[in-house]
Amino acid sequence: ITGVPGVWKTTVVTGALKRLEEEGISYKSLNFGTYMFETAQKQGQVTDRDEMRKMPRDAQKSLQQAAAQAMAREEGNILIDTHASVKTPKGFMAGLPEWVLRELQPDTIVLVETDEDQILLRRMSDETRTRDMEGVRAIADHQQFNRSIAASYSMLTGCTIKYIINADFLLDRAVEELAAVLG
Repeated sequence: ITGVPGVWKTTVVTGALKRLEEEGISYKSLNFGTYMFETAQKQGQVTDRDEMRKMPRDAQKSLQQAAAQAMAREEGNILIDTHASVKTPKGFMAGLPEWVLRELQPDTIVLVETDEDQILLRRMSDETRTRDMEGVRAIADHQQFNRSIAASYSMLTGCTIKYIINADFLLDRAVEELAAVLG
């Protein structure tokens, strides 16, 4: 499950997994960034999760590899909450580069999206994160890049791609759509 920061993909995931649990279907939800952050924190590389996107590329790559290897050992129905791409000071970085995809072998990649102005407002109201404040044009560019890179992920793995819109006041619709994909 992917999406730009502020699209509230984790909120959609939480709702969908709760819905599936009511139907007797269980998934283990893993957060790729959390795996990376815990490793980086243990190594003394960062103290804040949002610092990771500003780390040197080699350090980020190493954290991605460690996270993918750890997640690949998990069994059962696995849902990974992550970003299709990460905006760094040097440009977009693939969130699921080839070496990560090789480890994870996803069946489906879900892109959660919504209008850029809604994402901007969500970011502005989120006091729990240290986000770069971008305009709606930059958010639109990031979502477009995610669509493009998801297509390349599909070509590398043969997985399907699903788009889900998580618009304001329509969370239930996004939850139902994700639950249908996972069920």
